[in-house]
Amino acid sequence: MANIAPSVLRQASRLASKSAISTTSRRAVPTVGRVAVASTQIASSSRTYVTESKRDNAQVQVETAIRLDKKQFEKAGISLNAQDGSNTHVSPMADVLKQATVMDEGQRPIYLDMQATTPVDPRVLDAMMPFYTGFYGNPHSRTHAYGWESEKAVEEAREHIATLIGADPKEIIFTSGATESNNMSIKGVARFFGRSGKKKHIITSQTEHKCVLDSCRHLQDEGFEVTYLPVQHNGLIDLDKLREAIRPETALVSIMAVNNEIGVIQPLDEIGKLCREKKVFFHTDAAQAVGKIPMDVNAMNIDLMSISSHKIYGPKGIGACYVRRRPRVRLDPIISGGGQERGLRSGTLAPPLVVGFGEACRIAKEELEYDSKRIKFLSGRLLNGLLAMEHTSQNGDSKHFYPGCVNVSFAYVEGESLLMALKDIALSSGSACTSASLEPSYVLRALGNSDESAHSSIRFGIGRFTTEQEIDYVLKAVTERVGFLRELSPLWELVQEGVDLNTIEWSQH
Repeated sequence: MANIAPSVLRQASRLASKSAISTTSRRAVPTVGRVAVASTQIASSSRTYVTESKRDNAQVQVETAIRLDKKQFEKAGISLNAQDGSNTHVSPMADVLKQATVMDEGQRPIYLDMQATTPVDPRVLDAMMPFYTGFYGNPHSRTHAYGWESEKAVEEAREHIATLIGADPKEIIFTSGATESNNMSIKGVARFFGRSGKKKHIITSQTEHKCVLDSCRHLQDEGFEVTYLPVQHNGLIDLDKLREAIRPETALVSIMAVNNEIGVIQPLDEIGKLCREKKVFFHTDAAQAVGKIPMDVNAMNIDLMSISSHKIYGPKGIGACYVRRRPRVRLDPIISGGGQERGLRSGTLAPPLVVGFGEACRIAKEELEYDSKRIKFLSGRLLNGLLAMEHTSQNGDSKHFYPGCVNVSFAYVEGESLLMALKDIALSSGSACTSASLEPSYVLRALGNSDESAHSSIRFGIGRFTTEQEIDYVLKAVTERVGFLRELSPLWELVQEGVDLNTIEWSQH
């Protein structure tokens, strides 16, 4: 979106230059020069998203980043006086706004998709900027100051991440994100302990993230046996079924901490205790949990944990895997090379990303209590308003869920239609990794929801920068548009007349 203003000016420059060339080819070059000057003047006076970066400082202008007033485009006409005295008026609106992703209302959508990603906290950006310019050393270079200062920053970030989850800094392995951490944990442990042929069994649940399920399917192709535990109607696993599923040849249990679609929080304490008792390694995908709910790897007996930076207001492209040292967890690395990160994940680290990740974790630890209270308040406001509507229901356990993830089904409304009707709000009907598919969510199907219920579900993600005014706007918009779409539905008309849809026998044409 930040590229819209420059693209407008470039388009204006092209239009102006064409006009000037048609007037007189001899004077085309000076005219284009004046266009560039005019463009520069316009650019300096028009809105900016990020102030000029000074050393060790970068400040995001939140107000201008949120509001993109269409009138600004219309007023941004450039008057050019050619040398022959003719006046050429160029409107940047011409053929530009058609391609620009600006809402009809003249502003960017309200962002309520925090489970997909979160905006970078300005304080995180401040911490990252110096490592893109001044401190650009390779953190693995041990022979000069450039490497030493980068290495020091990386180790400080490692400490911040470890502190957030109650771990030792040496147990934090940097990766490219939670997907890599999940692959590394599941495939690594299975392959290491499966060599002997005695530990070739893995347990996971049916509502895990795609990368966990696909990693398990790859292991099945390699001869491993995988048990996919069903979940209860509220999205929580049955601990008795988990106990029954653990066998002497079980190498690993992988259960996610907070579900990315319905937000349910699994009973990690009990699962960890059971796994430790049975002497089985316990891995959890905590991408949606770390920095949002209190996590302690020792209290919960977690042996491996996947963490993502961009879910907690850090940069994309960086994550971490917690690997316990005592009792030691052994795993085969999936990336070979220079032996960085205890030999478990080779490759040169990116200090700006690592520093940003560390700062995001430091802020999350510091503001966890405040953020939790505020998000819980906003979530309650949203949820109460949505459930006050007819034929709506919350998906997942209403008591054991992360308040920042609200998943609601609107009966007799197609979820994709509702998303299209709510173009002024950025929402999702499921995981960002699978939302391009028109198949109903496999997570909601695992809860026992019908295809119709799964198709009519919308996920609302609330975060640190969500405001009360945004929640009120969303409530009003959803109420109006759900009502409008239901009025178009013949099924809604039957329901209003008191007809039980389950008693209708539908004929095929």
